[in-house]
Amino acid sequence: MLPLIIAPEPILRTVAQAIALPIPSEVVNLAQGMFAAMAYYHGIGLAAPQINQSLRLIVIATPGNPTAYVNPEIIKVSWRKIDFEEGCLSLPGVFGLVRRPERILARYYNLAGEMKEVWLTEMIARIYQHEVDHIDAILFADKVVGKATAAHGAHEYTL
Repeated sequence: MLPLIIAPEPILRTVAQAIALPIPSEVVNLAQGMFAAMAYYHGIGLAAPQINQSLRLIVIATPGNPTAYVNPEIIKVSWRKIDFEEGCLSLPGVFGLVRRPERILARYYNLAGEMKEVWLTEMIARIYQHEVDHIDAILFADKVVGKATAAHGAHEYTL
């Protein structure tokens, strides 16, 4: 199983490197390993720096269709913002309210090397933003509205 990196490891505060195109087979294999790690660690999203790889690669446990995003970007955001409690596999036991745009226009490459642009909403938009923050060396705790807290009960999602 790929190792999970826990803060304050320096890789979590290092901007990840872009992945060259065409997408190397090693990146496809890494994404498959990330899907397995995400499930193993009970996450719904995972960024390559969280498994000690400084690459612009994220995976999200999209219902029925886990998705890998290579060189993901956020092109546009909605004016409406939503506060929602987040946690992170790399910050175990820490949770806090984070204000994020409700909708985003995402641009990325899939594992076949095809560029995609799609509007993401609801939980998928939140997870994508959280994971893009990881590859930009930002932790959710940096964006908490108010004060981050330790867990007091079971939380359904950990990004």
